[in-house]
Amino acid sequence: MGDPRGFLIHDRSLPSRRPVPVRLKDWKEVYEDRPDEDVSLQASRCMDCGIPFCNMGCPLGNLIPDWNDLAYRDNWKDAARRLHATNNFPEFTGRLCPAPCEGACVAGINTEPIAIKNIELTIIERAFAEGWVTPVIASNKTGKTVAVIGSGPAGLAVAQQLTRAGHDVTVFERADRVGGLMRYGIPEFKMEKHLLDRRLEQMTAEGTTFTANAYVGGPTEDETSIPVAELQASFDVVVLATGATQWRDLPIPGRELVGVYQAMEYLPPSNKVQHGDDGNTDIHAKDKKVVVIGGGDTGADCLGTALRQGASSVHQFEIMERPPPERSDSTPWPTWPLMYRVSSAHEEGGVRLYSVSTTEFTGKDGRLTGLEGHEVSMELVEGRPSFSKVPDSDFKMDVDLVFLAMGFTGPEQGTVLDQLGVELDGRGNVQRDSNWRTSADNVFVCGDSGRGQSLIVWAIAEGRSCAAAIDAHLMGSTLLPAPVRPNDRPMI
Repeated sequence: MGDPRGFLIHDRSLPSRRPVPVRLKDWKEVYEDRPDEDVSLQASRCMDCGIPFCNMGCPLGNLIPDWNDLAYRDNWKDAARRLHATNNFPEFTGRLCPAPCEGACVAGINTEPIAIKNIELTIIERAFAEGWVTPVIASNKTGKTVAVIGSGPAGLAVAQQLTRAGHDVTVFERADRVGGLMRYGIPEFKMEKHLLDRRLEQMTAEGTTFTANAYVGGPTEDETSIPVAELQASFDVVVLATGATQWRDLPIPGRELVGVYQAMEYLPPSNKVQHGDDGNTDIHAKDKKVVVIGGGDTGADCLGTALRQGASSVHQFEIMERPPPERSDSTPWPTWPLMYRVSSAHEEGGVRLYSVSTTEFTGKDGRLTGLEGHEVSMELVEGRPSFSKVPDSDFKMDVDLVFLAMGFTGPEQGTVLDQLGVELDGRGNVQRDSNWRTSADNVFVCGDSGRGQSLIVWAIAEGRSCAAAIDAHLMGSTLLPAPVRPNDRPMI
């Protein structure tokens, strides 16, 4: 490394967030720009650790010490090359990934880890600004055709890799715009969508074809529906990259009341407004008392969106205990540390309540007016959390809107999965073998539809590996990299 003592000299620092009163008035990203020189100093903190566990913490196997050193030496172009060697979309992971690499950083054992995620983002934004990110055109065309169903990070990764290998790839997206949950599930304040569009422009220039409003296996009466048999007859390979969009519900009394919605019934129309579309006034938080049930990232996205829409109050419920302020003993280095975190949305307002269970939604004339719940205590039973009511902890709350952000249970059942006849595993995900193949001929699967709800970095890694398997299937061999295997398990 250029400065093996950098982590002893410089403290970890991250870019500043724009003032809360300012950023709540718009939907722009929350972070301020900062000079590349400051990022170079942060890169100098990357220690000469011998065994870079950050590589192991990252499913993509990113060459983190390499591009940290290049950023420290002000060699941003070569740093961008190292970055793209393992990651198709570092501008996405640099914004949306929770950075398991930082949880595995050796410096983080007894000091603050390297600001890997911010260095990654600075490198790729410098690359775009300098015009170093250009289309990578295949030198030879194979004549083989591939259909990718789903345009989230896994679908985009497998599509870009196979296009660059010379195959003719078409990505089918059932929504009206390409991008999957990156388009409509991620709020603008976390990633502005022109950043997604510029990468799609590169992929289009490389030869990938995108077809929106294309519901593969959808209802036959829907004009956007494409029969699965038609797809199989037209393409040599079909790739399932549909994600794990089957949301977890909360079947308690009053669930049917108007005013109780899933997070993914709320976030997509809210995001569409930023594209100039009409909003859904029935699911708008202005002057409403809002409760978000679920303490994860999706819940925080609902929180930040409701605050920008002008909610009068927002409470976020989490059934689990509040995490400790420092790394929990249950998640030792180099695993992802369980600890209390404050996202940009949490910084903006709202009240976070832990160890809370909602037991009933109450209403009048079919519309939500309140909820009831109680506090819980948790204990582990055979390694799984078990909850019991805390005596005399019942409470009631006036509520106008409830958003359920309790995670996802797997890919949506029926439609395309049934028509393809693919087998499912014990968790309801699409079963795949060691070569990413499903039980249906010439049908492969990658991303959340095969592994279950996971991280964007895992989706990209699986897309890259699945692409290598498909290339070998079509051509007999492949030079495409395969960073992960279907049965790999995360350290996060």
